[in-house]
Amino acid sequence: MKNTLLQPEGWVTPKGYANGVAARGTMVFTGGQIGWNAQQQFESDDFIDQTRQTLLNVRAVLEAGGAGPEHLVRLTWYVTDRNEYNSRLKELGAVYREVLGKNFPAMACVQVAGLMEERAKIEIEATAVIPD
Repeated sequence: MKNTLLQPEGWVTPKGYANGVAARGTMVFTGGQIGWNAQQQFESDDFIDQTRQTLLNVRAVLEAGGAGPEHLVRLTWYVTDRNEYNSRLKELGAVYREVLGKNFPAMACVQVAGLMEERAKIEIEATAVIPD
């Protein structure tokens, strides 16, 4: 079974995410990933650079579990500055598509007061389902 996007009748189609996803198969969960490299070192304090690295980290964990971006069913984003997030949506979209392609799972984005790593500007958790 392929994952199915859920779009209630009469609702405006969301841009960049799905309202819901139905899936069946092997589930792969990532822990919260942030914008540091594999050696747990930040290479940039720029929000977009950290987002790219965070998405690369999500993709790497998915791959370690045998999944890819096409198997994503849910992302939860935690950002420290919603104004920066909203003002840089065009750049965010480009980075997202560069790393994860045109795969748009159910998604939530929440502004938080801070993340556990002081330099982190974004953290993303992911759930993927590899179809049976």
